[in-house]
Amino acid sequence: MTPAAAIPTMLALVAAPALSAPAPHAAHALDAAAAGRFAQLALDCVRREYPNKVAHVLASDDDARPPRGLTPAFYGCYDWHSSVHGHWLLARLTRLYPQAPFAAPARAALAQSLTTANIATEVAYLRGPGRVSFERPYGLAWLLALAGELRSWDDPQAREWAAALEPLEVESAQRIMSWLPKLQYPIRSGEHSQTAFAFGLIADWAQVRGDVGMVRLLESRGRLYYGQDRGCPLAYEPSGEDFLSPCLAEADFMRRILPRDEYAAWLKRFLPAIPGDGSTGWLAPGIVTDRSDPKLAHIDGLNLSRAWMLEGMASGLPAQDRRRAALEAAARAHAAAALPAVTGEHYEGGHWLGTFAVYLTSRAGIRE
Repeated sequence: MTPAAAIPTMLALVAAPALSAPAPHAAHALDAAAAGRFAQLALDCVRREYPNKVAHVLASDDDARPPRGLTPAFYGCYDWHSSVHGHWLLARLTRLYPQAPFAAPARAALAQSLTTANIATEVAYLRGPGRVSFERPYGLAWLLALAGELRSWDDPQAREWAAALEPLEVESAQRIMSWLPKLQYPIRSGEHSQTAFAFGLIADWAQVRGDVGMVRLLESRGRLYYGQDRGCPLAYEPSGEDFLSPCLAEADFMRRILPRDEYAAWLKRFLPAIPGDGSTGWLAPGIVTDRSDPKLAHIDGLNLSRAWMLEGMASGLPAQDRRRAALEAAARAHAAAALPAVTGEHYEGGHWLGTFAVYLTSRAGIRE
């Protein structure tokens, strides 16, 4: 990893403000009561092994083991990436609300998972045969987000957990860095394989870590993949099982790597229909028809991720840009449509939507 002192101005990693805490002016800002509800969703699942979706290549009979034997740190919450970002949720909320009732059980859960022995097994698992693409890029990006959250937390236990997690953090970053130069085209899906969303999480981690190599790689690949894009077909979204917007995730990533004025011009070409009158009709929230169906419930996640991406896009524009009002109004509409649904009534959504709600309401990834 490259020393932070050499960080270039591309992401302004040294001089940039810290990634923000909840903004008191936001209509959907996080408060202690909501934090408690969201924390409970993660606490209910980070050690819950079943139901579980194990997605890996079996090289021998020895690979047919229960999830806790394969990945002892991150086996709960139905699948590996949800377990990882469930731990991110607990770390972030405990950092923001260290005296809350949920803080002690959250610390206990983090301490139980993030041990040197558990992480060594996780690294060995990742390096197993047939796993070169395991959780790439979505789960690896969330792993880096967890590492970044721990590194941002001025707390003795958090420093211990960050040190324990570091071998898996380094392995994940190296896998991204070896993959991207070979990835000829971006992945524009609305689910886990999408590159733009993952790049946003990784870029924020690189700021915290001070990883110049990752910074430069993300800028060069981002400009190559997305720099010449025009007229993103937002009217074609969402696809029926999306939880990420291909258009908005790209725009939310590009504001991280482009200077403000350059970003404003790029966004005009990329999404020319964003109005300057503060209206919301240009982007309606998605409709969820069955929250007990794990794929149809993705649309709740789409509304949440759209909301934070819209806010991120607004934050990347100059203060006087008239499009900011429409972006922020659309973000509020999407948040209002989705946040009431984050209840845990159905495990299909409860095991992961809490993370998306916390990412939105705590304004993760936005530099004030």
